[in-house]
Amino acid sequence: MDITSLTAVELGKKIKAKEISVVEAVKASIAQIEKVEKDVNSFVTLDKEGALKRAEEVQKLIDDGKLTGPLAGVPVAIKDNMCTQGMLTTCSSKILGNFRPMFTAEAVKNLEEAGAVILGKTNMDEFAMGSTTETSYYGPTKNPWNLEHVPGGSSGGSCAAVAAEEAPYALGSDTGGSIRQPSSFCGVVGIKPTYGTVSRYGLIAYGSSLDQIGPVAKDVTDCATILETIASYDPKDSTSIKRDSYDFTSALVDDVKGMRIGIPKDYFGDGLDAEVKENILQAVKVLEEKGAVVEEFDLSLVKYAIPAYYVIASAEASSNLARFDGVKYGYRTEEYEGLHNMYKKSRSEGFGPEVKRRIMLGSFVLSSGYYDAYYLKALKTKALIKKAFDKAFEKYDVIVAPAAPTTAPELGKSLSDPIKMYLGDIYTISVNLAGLPGITIPVGKDSKGLPVGMQLIGNCFEENKIIQTAYTFEQTKVYEAPELAKEDR
Repeated sequence: MDITSLTAVELGKKIKAKEISVVEAVKASIAQIEKVEKDVNSFVTLDKEGALKRAEEVQKLIDDGKLTGPLAGVPVAIKDNMCTQGMLTTCSSKILGNFRPMFTAEAVKNLEEAGAVILGKTNMDEFAMGSTTETSYYGPTKNPWNLEHVPGGSSGGSCAAVAAEEAPYALGSDTGGSIRQPSSFCGVVGIKPTYGTVSRYGLIAYGSSLDQIGPVAKDVTDCATILETIASYDPKDSTSIKRDSYDFTSALVDDVKGMRIGIPKDYFGDGLDAEVKENILQAVKVLEEKGAVVEEFDLSLVKYAIPAYYVIASAEASSNLARFDGVKYGYRTEEYEGLHNMYKKSRSEGFGPEVKRRIMLGSFVLSSGYYDAYYLKALKTKALIKKAFDKAFEKYDVIVAPAAPTTAPELGKSLSDPIKMYLGDIYTISVNLAGLPGITIPVGKDSKGLPVGMQLIGNCFEENKIIQTAYTFEQTKVYEAPELAKEDR
């Protein structure tokens, strides 16, 4: 039996049944990481000693009956923008290259309390700014399906780690599609929950009104189980919402009879790759055959989503990243004259070009002469986009969309044209602007053998509808790992 090919829930069951020990599970993941990491580059930090020590502690708690949850003893990879006490947390940036937090992010803490074993921190676009994981200071992550292609971003390290079977599951963060788009490119499942469902405490902020932590895993069952574990009300996070229910696993039902599914015409027109469109419409057909009612409709305002998103996200980023100045923590330039020169040189040397671009854009739209013309207008557009979705959800339970216009592009092709890279988020960012939940599931492959993902969007706090729809479709498909993960089995 190959431990790394198991899903997180399957592995949890075998650990509980004493068929596999926690140490064996952790060692299997570490061995897989050591085998493929030189090709994939999913991790920024690997904590072998810490993981093995923690594995022994967790095993004892399981044996004593103190840990009984479905994820007890299962190893996990954490995106490098979530604080983990004492473990390097860099946001894949030079400016935080030596930062070891004094506390742990609430979502990660919830996992630890459930018995998770942290393997390490995954690579990402620097400060989550990018769609390809190529803006990382530690070099690009590669797509396990084809090493010449990107894994998507900014949670590319987390998605590639799951696809390459280096970790049974991972945590990512989603500001404008950063879980859903790389999940699509890497052929895994990823959920962005309703804004406020998972605490943002300990998540190093990019766009505070948009960021949300979510799970990445091999299947829908894993994602629902992980989301149930990490979701909680947290008084330490002012954007956290107290929900009536955090039960997501009850939605794992193979039934979409009478489910109303809407297909926005605007999402399936020009600019969408023919093979991506074909695979998604084929998947919708499967749901229709299982009893769902499918209908096309007009979802207006899509073309305004990208400019509104980049104005709001950059404005929030310029404010959030002002704290990285070389004074209290992080990188400080070696030679400087006076305080202002130290700020300037530390930030110039510590941030990469994409981060600088967004800080400058954000500072510009917040400046006195342009605040009303850009930032306020973007906020009004955001409210209109939410209104358009509210109207759609009066009629539909779930909206189907692509997760990206194409399958994974080749390495080096996106960074040369930032605007083109920004346009790659066209199908995901509206979900963040409206604070809605979304899930991406693999539905097929293109002619190059690269995965195609379908995005399902739900109304606020209606994760269960998208989970049920995704689970129903998944019953017709078997999870497939890339050749890179299958070798030597």
